[in-house]
Amino acid sequence: MAETFLERKTCQPGDTIFREGDSANQAFIVQEGEVVIVKGPQENTQVLGTIGKGGIFGEMGLVDDRPRMASARAKTGVTLIVVSRQMFEEKLAKTDPFIRGLLNIFAANIRDLSSPPDSADTPEPSAAEEVEPEEEKE
Repeated sequence: MAETFLERKTCQPGDTIFREGDSANQAFIVQEGEVVIVKGPQENTQVLGTIGKGGIFGEMGLVDDRPRMASARAKTGVTLIVVSRQMFEEKLAKTDPFIRGLLNIFAANIRDLSSPPDSADTPEPSAAEEVEPEEEKE
């Protein structure tokens, strides 16, 4: 049986793991420590959340192949398990097509909700918005 080795990454408090706008080719699972997810310029940063042991972050870019919508910084010293795009796509390929479709819808909806209302980029309607309601039977 072939052994699978997981790549790990360690960061010190304050280290940037990725920046908003970067291309997304990895997701991360927190093995130890805490990571803070932030959005906006450094002088006006908004904290979106903190990810602790067992949490995953950076996955949205792998789902929809779009740039990072926020930055991630080590809040404490952290050890991260790296989930490569290849590993993610191999796992996703084994998943039911319905679940893959739901992931894409969720990612599109989260990005839409996270976009400023006056954004010049008008998002494409998500698949959920394109579904026609079923007519009532009398």
